Amino acid sequence: MIQTDDYYWCGMTAAIYLTTCLTFSAIRGIHNCGTPKERRDYIWPDRKMQVMVYLCSIVLLPYILNPKSEAAWLLMKSYFPGTYYLYCGSLLFCFFGTVRQWEVWKTANVIAAFITALTMLPLVVNAWSPWEILTPGSTKVCMILVTVVSILMMAYSGVAMWQVWQWMRETRAVNYSNPEDFPMDYASRVWAAPIVLTPFLWPAFLTDSRMVMAIMCIPLAVFNVVLLLNVMPVWRRAAILTDSTIEEEMDVVDGAPAELAEERTSRIAAEIEQFVNTEAAYLDPHLKLEQVVERCSFSRSYVSRVFSERFGGFSDYVNGLRISYYEHYKAKHPNSTEDAAAEASGFTSYKAYLKAKERLPR
Repeated sequence: MIQTDDYYWCGMTAAIYLTTCLTFSAIRGIHNCGTPKERRDYIWPDRKMQVMVYLCSIVLLPYILNPKSEAAWLLMKSYFPGTYYLYCGSLLFCFFGTVRQWEVWKTANVIAAFITALTMLPLVVNAWSPWEILTPGSTKVCMILVTVVSILMMAYSGVAMWQVWQWMRETRAVNYSNPEDFPMDYASRVWAAPIVLTPFLWPAFLTDSRMVMAIMCIPLAVFNVVLLLNVMPVWRRAAILTDSTIEEEMDVVDGAPAELAEERTSRIAAEIEQFVNTEAAYLDPHLKLEQVVERCSFSRSYVSRVFSERFGGFSDYVNGLRISYYEHYKAKHPNSTEDAAAEASGFTSYKAYLKAKERLPR
């Protein structure tokens, strides 16, 4: 039998968890970084979905106010396996799909959210109602449905993990692409969140133990705080904007960013061509934007912008040079294999050459 003091701790730890959820929602809803949002090369997460997801935890309030309530307990223990996998899958698709193919998965996400909401609705109504509307028989059916839907959402979040992993592999494979095209560092930290969270979502549901839930609420609350620190734009902006923010502020005229001076643009373009083309840096199959920036007199922000304005982008420029070199190489060495010619031209393989040629604008 659970003691009165134990009920106190159950309600307290649940309150701690809910507080971190609402804090997360409030900060993500209020906090805004104007400068990164105006930059197209900055990955701007979907804050609205994050706010909505963390606001959903307010349904757990009846358990915090009365942890002795059986109806509130049914909702509390079902909430985590019943909703977290949907949250993880949706946020993975939405955040990383912003720069990839969120529209492809948007419909699937809406369907998954509808199924989850329909499953949890009876438990929410039962917990918030002055009377327990669920009979023992209907309660058993609800628990079965929660289990089935949770497993279904595990599969959904697994697909999201797999898709993000594929996007990460694509980004790793194209070593010469602009790293800002995909938030690789952030993806590597959060893509496996559904697996990491699983040991904290099921124990209370399977054991039907309030004390187990009290213990699980603490690491889940910590997870909320850690995730908030990772997604806050101010933290990610430091790694992306670096010192370019200071330089851009020096270019502000009448309150609006001025265009790059033609003289400066020409100078950066000349430095890029000197290193990448004249010195044949493009033949390095692992050439990265950072290496070009190190050889130029300006920051990453300016170099990236000149690549976009003068050369059609870092990846397109480098691969265009490689493709041209490949054609000349094959003409001079007709007996060389396609793989050998591709590797001599800066590609990792002939297959990489074909992919690059297909991607380049005709």
